[in-house]
Amino acid sequence: MNWITDKFKRFKPKIKNLFRVKIGPEGKLWENCSCGAVLYKQDLKDNLYVCNKCNKHHRIEPKERFQLFFDEGQYQEISPMLPAIDDPLLFTDSKTYGLRLRQAREDTGQHDSVMLATGKVNNVYLVAGAMNFNFMGGSVGRAAGEAFVAGAEFAYTNKLAYVFFSCSGGMRMQESNLSLMQMPRMIAAINSLKQEKLPFISVCLDPTTGGTTASVALLGDINIAEPKALIAFAGARVIKETVREELPAEFQTAEYLKDKGQIDLVVQRKDLPKVISTLILQLTNKNKVFLSDSSLITDQQQSPLGSITQPPS
Repeated sequence: MNWITDKFKRFKPKIKNLFRVKIGPEGKLWENCSCGAVLYKQDLKDNLYVCNKCNKHHRIEPKERFQLFFDEGQYQEISPMLPAIDDPLLFTDSKTYGLRLRQAREDTGQHDSVMLATGKVNNVYLVAGAMNFNFMGGSVGRAAGEAFVAGAEFAYTNKLAYVFFSCSGGMRMQESNLSLMQMPRMIAAINSLKQEKLPFISVCLDPTTGGTTASVALLGDINIAEPKALIAFAGARVIKETVREELPAEFQTAEYLKDKGQIDLVVQRKDLPKVISTLILQLTNKNKVFLSDSSLITDQQQSPLGSITQPPS
């Protein structure tokens, strides 16, 4: 019967694809969820890119996230300084690193994997950074590290809280040690905020892995995650082979890490603005009146956005 099994294995993917909607690069109306649901794209967008069948929080790019996060979708982008040379090591694998960067920039419309913005969330002014997993897996190189530090400097200069949304495969191997050097730089930037008692809130998205987890993702004054987000350093398969033990079914999910104390809160996407703005007001002692039933907050920040200035370069 082996020949029958081999034939079935060969044709099984084609049979499965008959029952899935083909999603092209543009103009399609439907999207498949990992749970098997076929979702109308406009409905998915209206539901903040969360599946209404399984509650999977679909991955979104920084611009979409900022539009959902900031009041009325209004924010100002912060442009960090950029490295003078894209590819200092002239790294080449199956493609040159320079070509990979050009393709990622064309696909995402971003210069690198981290985007910064400032604005108000529930009338609370803050600085936010977000990683784009579609840009080389959200990996951190010199430009991404510089952007993270620039966000911290902006928050430091203007005495604002810093919120960072991590969604990353880790450090960028094409930049070798130049990439690894960003880990202590980003940690030092966080420590500068802590010395000034400015809140740093980390939000872990799916996935948050590698050097990003080992550096900034779990160093927030409050560590938050979206439901079912994968949060890890090494992969589950590597860990299983190393310790030679069976791992729990929910291993490395946001809920599992919350139970073990590494994550403080698991928050639905729709609730992130309310939860984060409330936490910032509490951490900065701005909420002298807080009514838990109506979530009414008074004595909020009053500085107009126009008064915020870029930190000196």
